[in-house]
Amino acid sequence: MPLLNIESVQQSQLQRDPFDFLVVPNFIDSDGLAQVNADYPAIDTAANHDLESLSYGPGFARFVAEMRSRKLAEVMAEKFDMDLVNLPTTLTVRKFCERTDGNIHTDHKSKVLTVLVYFNTDWTATEGRLRMLRSGNDIEDYAAEVAPIGGTLLAFRRTDHSWHGHTRFVGERRMVQLNYLDQSTWSVASQRLSRLSTRFVKNVLGLR
Repeated sequence: MPLLNIESVQQSQLQRDPFDFLVVPNFIDSDGLAQVNADYPAIDTAANHDLESLSYGPGFARFVAEMRSRKLAEVMAEKFDMDLVNLPTTLTVRKFCERTDGNIHTDHKSKVLTVLVYFNTDWTATEGRLRMLRSGNDIEDYAAEVAPIGGTLLAFRRTDHSWHGHTRFVGERRMVQLNYLDQSTWSVASQRLSRLSTRFVKNVLGLR
């Protein structure tokens, strides 16, 4: 049996305010969530980690394979009316959130579609919920708010106005991010350089 409920993506409703996004609360069921969490990478720092730098078990490996599958790309392509199947992808993993995370931003221009999947088994905090924002300067001006509860998928089209962010949260916030990239040869490298630059600034200025 597959871990991912791709049919739930097909049945979900694409939202267009303030930009194109999709929320699927049952993308992974409780049994699948337990399997992936049991084999989740051992991470002890608050950053997005490249998959290639991590060690993990077979349950997590299955999840990664299904996330990178042609089937998921085809379903996402149909939902967002985009050509995704032949695009390169990157996949990063996060386990912890720090107080400097959540700043309002649009994703890097090399990304055309961002897909987030969450893995915390519950979420009672009012903080740390990702907001789809109507502007780049007001975290309270949002059209939707998504709690990072395990099994939930959030996908959105990257544009110059796809502003998003969350209120400050420090603690465990498990998340995997899959990005479909444009066709340019520098896309993967530029993404990684951008992440390294962010980490460097936080370390130098002590913003953790």
